[in-house]
Amino acid sequence: MSLFQSLGRKALFSLDPETAHGVSITALKAGLLPPCPAVNDPRLAVELAGLEFPNPVGLAAGYDKNAEVPDAVLKLGFGFTEIGTITPRPQPGNPKPRLFRLVEERGVINRLGFNNEGHAAALNRLEARRGRPGIVGVNIGANKDSEDFVADYMKGVQAFAHLASYFTVNISSPNTPGLRNLQAGEALERLLGEVFEARSKTSRQPPVFLKLAPDLDTAAVKEIAKVINRSELDGVMVSNTTLSRHGVEHHRHAGEAGGLSGRPLFERSTIMLARFREAIDTRFPLIGIGGVGDREAAWAKFEAGASLVQLYSCMVFEGPQIARSICKDLVTRMDRDGVSSIGEITGRKTAKWAARHLEE
Repeated sequence: MSLFQSLGRKALFSLDPETAHGVSITALKAGLLPPCPAVNDPRLAVELAGLEFPNPVGLAAGYDKNAEVPDAVLKLGFGFTEIGTITPRPQPGNPKPRLFRLVEERGVINRLGFNNEGHAAALNRLEARRGRPGIVGVNIGANKDSEDFVADYMKGVQAFAHLASYFTVNISSPNTPGLRNLQAGEALERLLGEVFEARSKTSRQPPVFLKLAPDLDTAAVKEIAKVINRSELDGVMVSNTTLSRHGVEHHRHAGEAGGLSGRPLFERSTIMLARFREAIDTRFPLIGIGGVGDREAAWAKFEAGASLVQLYSCMVFEGPQIARSICKDLVTRMDRDGVSSIGEITGRKTAKWAARHLEE
């Protein structure tokens, strides 16, 4: 880590996490961060769902909630970025404090609750960047007090279909009461049916990914997989944050409500990724999320079954150069191991990861 990055992290960590997040967004808007040009190596490119990703490392939803800095994020060396989660109406989220760092464990607990400025604000910003290069996905969700969660997802598709590189249907956040119930068989079937019905009526039809939770038992995985296999989905994201506190039980913030992310989520999310890789048809690519903070974590996600990876929490600890650093190290390992593409290693250790014991 450079002196600049070290001093920057020290300054940010002197602030409460949510204030620090706002400061980092402001810095990106103002162009105050040094450039991190992308690693240009054709072996890093991935074609998925009709999109050509220049590298497989993306920024997950949760950072750029309101589509304020997608182009600045892409200039940090990410192969793609995702805005949101966006709900139809603005909502403040849960009461503060609602974001907690677990510094030594490289983890974060949040119970933000889809705090965002709503469709209209994000739409205006994405309209302003129309025509610029780069893959920018839109993560859609439901308002906490909505009378019909499914209708909110339909509104998201209708609002952003002409601008989104892809959609992520986020039904896996633990911080909106009742949301994870949409992962159940019949509820999920109805949701996806309505989402694709809404998409069929738009002039442009972006790919749709489904984002799942890591807190699923074997029966739930099988039930969800059956629905996915009958669906029009273009891919599946595994996973969102976890309610488990395994590995951080004794931390002073372990008792805080909310989802745990970052390094403590890595093993659980990777096991779940592999189990879904075994359970769903190979025509559905997977995006691995959870604890991706370096090359080894990204490589493990690929071997477990991912074609792409996303990160967010680990950037809090490793700094804005993380995507470039991971890509550079991936190239080094590809040179060493004689690997010609990410696809060459995708899924080659799925069975081993799927067989691992999942701690509660």
